Amino acid sequence: MDARAKLRFYRQSPRKVRMVVDVIRGMYVKDALAQLANMQKRAARAVAKLLNSAVANAKNTALDQVNDNELKIKEIRVDQGPTYKRYMPRAHGRATMIRKKTSHIYVVITDGKDEEVSGQISKSDDSDSVKNKKEVKSGSKAKIEE
Repeated sequence: MDARAKLRFYRQSPRKVRMVVDVIRGMYVKDALAQLANMQKRAARAVAKLLNSAVANAKNTALDQVNDNELKIKEIRVDQGPTYKRYMPRAHGRATMIRKKTSHIYVVITDGKDEEVSGQISKSDDSDSVKNKKEVKSGSKAKIEE
């Protein structure tokens, strides 16, 4: 079972937010929240709120009881949002552009129960398709025959 949460248009550059996100990637949620609580970065507070939102989504959408200790961060990524452009006056009547960058943060947490089932199915499908196909090269193009 997967639960998702997203934070869009966060007013901090993606490069600074990725420094925080890279620390907690792949951790259990409980450990990640403890790590974020002790981090001295501004983005840590926003990422912690986002992680708590994903946990709440997991509890509300799950058909069965979700154990907080089993939840793990499956995917977390930071994308760049729109850049706000502002101008600052400079000497000799000039103006320079100030770029205020924003971030989109996406998180997916899982309890790890669905991965085992889907992993076994995909492995068997891939191995059957490889066994039944042969590659035949003719000239510059490769043809696949079954």
